[in-house]
Amino acid sequence: MFCHKCGQADQSPETYCRQCGTFLPDLSKPVKKTITPQEHVTANLVLSIMTVVACFTLAVLMFTMLAFKGNTHPLIYATSGLLIAMGIWHIQTVWRTLQLRKHFKKQKRVQEFETPREAVTGKLLDEADFADFVPATVTEQTTHRLSKTKRRSSQAEH
Repeated sequence: MFCHKCGQADQSPETYCRQCGTFLPDLSKPVKKTITPQEHVTANLVLSIMTVVACFTLAVLMFTMLAFKGNTHPLIYATSGLLIAMGIWHIQTVWRTLQLRKHFKKQKRVQEFETPREAVTGKLLDEADFADFVPATVTEQTTHRLSKTKRRSSQAEH
Protein backbone atom coordinates (compact mmCIF):
# COMPACT_ATOMS: atom_id res chain seq x y z
CA MET A 1 0.00 0.00 0.00
CA PHE A 2 1.15 3.52 -0.79
CA CYS A 3 0.54 6.63 1.30
CA HIS A 4 -1.98 8.83 -0.54
CA LYS A 5 -0.28 12.00 0.73
CA CYS A 6 3.48 11.46 0.34
CA GLY A 7 3.62 8.30 -1.82
CA GLN A 8 5.76 6.24 0.59
CA ALA A 9 5.56 2.54 -0.35
CA ASP A 10 5.21 -0.59 1.80
CA GLN A 11 2.62 0.79 4.20
CA SER A 12 0.13 -1.25 6.20
CA PRO A 13 -3.58 -0.37 6.06
CA GLU A 14 -5.31 0.94 9.19
CA THR A 15 -2.01 2.46 10.44
CA TYR A 16 -0.17 5.74 10.11
CA CYS A 17 2.36 6.53 7.39
CA ARG A 18 5.93 6.08 8.61
CA GLN A 19 7.09 9.14 6.69
CA CYS A 20 4.38 11.83 6.99
CA GLY A 21 2.08 10.44 9.74
CA THR A 22 -1.16 10.47 7.71
CA PHE A 23 -3.73 7.84 8.70
CA LEU A 24 -4.02 5.15 6.02
CA PRO A 25 -7.51 3.62 5.95
CA ASP A 26 -8.14 0.16 4.54
CA LEU A 27 -9.77 0.99 1.21
CA SER A 28 -10.85 -2.59 0.58
CA LYS A 29 -13.44 -2.38 3.37
CA PRO A 30 -16.76 -0.67 2.66
CA VAL A 31 -16.92 2.71 4.33
CA LYS A 32 -20.62 2.94 4.99
CA LYS A 33 -23.60 0.73 4.43
CA THR A 34 -26.12 2.38 2.17
CA ILE A 35 -29.60 2.67 3.61
CA THR A 36 -32.52 2.14 1.27
CA PRO A 37 -35.47 4.53 1.17
CA GLN A 38 -37.69 1.71 2.48
CA GLU A 39 -35.53 1.48 5.62
CA HIS A 40 -35.79 5.25 6.10
CA VAL A 41 -39.57 5.06 5.78
CA THR A 42 -39.77 2.24 8.33
CA ALA A 43 -37.60 4.16 10.81
CA ASN A 44 -39.74 7.28 10.27
CA LEU A 45 -42.91 5.27 10.89
CA VAL A 46 -41.62 3.84 14.17
CA LEU A 47 -40.46 7.25 15.43
CA SER A 48 -43.73 8.91 14.44
CA ILE A 49 -45.81 6.28 16.24
CA MET A 50 -43.67 6.67 19.35
CA THR A 51 -44.13 10.45 19.19
CA VAL A 52 -47.91 10.13 18.87
CA VAL A 53 -48.08 7.85 21.90
CA ALA A 54 -45.78 10.09 23.96
CA CYS A 55 -47.64 13.30 23.05
CA PHE A 56 -51.10 12.00 23.88
CA THR A 57 -49.90 10.23 27.06
CA LEU A 58 -48.25 13.40 28.37
CA ALA A 59 -51.24 15.55 27.44
CA VAL A 60 -53.65 13.21 29.25
CA LEU A 61 -51.38 13.03 32.31
CA MET A 62 -51.09 16.81 32.47
CA PHE A 63 -54.85 17.27 32.22
CA THR A 64 -55.68 14.64 34.81
CA MET A 65 -53.06 15.67 37.36
CA LEU A 66 -52.76 19.41 37.00
CA ALA A 67 -55.79 20.82 35.19
CA PHE A 68 -58.90 22.31 36.75
CA LYS A 69 -57.39 22.99 40.13
CA GLY A 70 -57.59 26.35 41.81
CA ASN A 71 -54.01 27.48 41.23
CA THR A 72 -53.29 25.89 37.80
CA HIS A 73 -51.02 28.07 35.70
CA PRO A 74 -52.21 28.84 32.13
CA LEU A 75 -48.97 27.37 30.73
CA ILE A 76 -50.21 23.92 31.76
CA TYR A 77 -53.17 24.31 29.41
CA ALA A 78 -50.98 25.74 26.66
CA THR A 79 -48.48 22.88 26.99
CA SER A 80 -51.25 20.27 26.91
CA GLY A 81 -52.73 21.90 23.83
CA LEU A 82 -49.30 21.96 22.17
CA LEU A 83 -48.82 18.26 22.97
CA ILE A 84 -52.21 17.44 21.44
CA ALA A 85 -51.36 19.49 18.32
CA MET A 86 -48.01 17.68 17.99
CA GLY A 87 -49.79 14.33 18.35
CA ILE A 88 -52.27 15.25 15.60
CA TRP A 89 -49.42 16.43 13.37
CA HIS A 90 -47.62 13.12 13.83
CA ILE A 91 -50.81 11.16 13.15
CA GLN A 92 -50.86 12.67 9.66
CA THR A 93 -47.13 11.87 9.37
CA VAL A 94 -47.89 8.24 10.24
CA TRP A 95 -50.69 8.22 7.66
CA ARG A 96 -48.42 9.61 4.92
CA THR A 97 -45.66 7.18 5.85
CA LEU A 98 -48.08 4.26 5.56
CA GLN A 99 -49.13 5.51 2.13
CA LEU A 100 -45.49 5.77 1.11
CA ARG A 101 -44.80 2.20 2.28
CA LYS A 102 -47.80 1.01 0.27
CA HIS A 103 -46.42 2.87 -2.77
CA PHE A 104 -43.00 1.21 -2.34
CA LYS A 105 -44.61 -2.25 -2.07
CA LYS A 106 -46.74 -1.61 -5.16
CA GLN A 107 -43.71 -0.34 -7.08
CA LYS A 108 -41.72 -3.44 -6.07
CA ARG A 109 -44.50 -5.76 -7.24
CA VAL A 110 -44.70 -3.97 -10.58
CA GLN A 111 -40.93 -4.26 -11.07
CA GLU A 112 -40.99 -7.97 -10.23
CA PHE A 113 -43.71 -8.76 -12.75
CA GLU A 114 -42.48 -6.52 -15.56
CA THR A 115 -40.46 -8.37 -18.13
CA PRO A 116 -38.93 -6.80 -21.18
CA ARG A 117 -41.10 -7.41 -24.21
CA GLU A 118 -39.96 -7.95 -27.74
CA ALA A 119 -41.06 -5.41 -30.27
CA VAL A 120 -43.64 -6.89 -32.59
CA THR A 121 -43.87 -5.33 -36.01
CA GLY A 122 -45.51 -6.49 -39.17
CA LYS A 123 -42.47 -5.66 -41.27
CA LEU A 124 -39.36 -7.82 -41.53
CA LEU A 125 -35.92 -6.42 -42.24
CA ASP A 126 -34.77 -6.16 -45.82
CA GLU A 127 -32.32 -8.72 -47.15
CA ALA A 128 -28.65 -7.76 -46.82
CA ASP A 129 -27.17 -6.00 -49.86
CA PHE A 130 -23.46 -6.78 -50.12
CA ALA A 131 -22.95 -4.75 -53.32
CA ASP A 132 -22.11 -1.60 -51.38
CA PHE A 133 -20.06 -3.37 -48.71
CA VAL A 134 -17.41 -1.16 -47.06
CA PRO A 135 -14.50 -2.70 -45.11
CA ALA A 136 -14.70 -2.32 -41.34
CA THR A 137 -11.45 -0.34 -41.13
CA VAL A 138 -9.32 1.68 -43.47
CA THR A 139 -6.24 -0.43 -42.75
CA GLU A 140 -7.93 -3.76 -43.41
CA GLN A 141 -6.50 -4.14 -46.92
CA THR A 142 -3.14 -2.43 -46.21
CA THR A 143 -1.61 -4.52 -43.44
CA HIS A 144 -0.12 -7.00 -45.88
CA ARG A 145 2.35 -4.27 -46.95
CA LEU A 146 3.82 -4.07 -43.45
CA SER A 147 5.42 -7.49 -43.66
CA LYS A 148 7.21 -6.54 -46.90
CA THR A 149 8.89 -3.43 -45.49
CA LYS A 150 12.02 -3.69 -43.38
CA ARG A 151 11.69 -2.58 -39.81
CA ARG A 152 14.39 -0.52 -38.19
CA SER A 153 15.04 -0.78 -34.50
CA SER A 154 16.88 1.74 -32.39
CA GLN A 155 19.44 -0.92 -31.37
CA ALA A 156 20.33 -1.76 -34.99
CA GLU A 157 21.26 1.87 -35.68
CA HIS A 158 23.72 2.18 -32.76
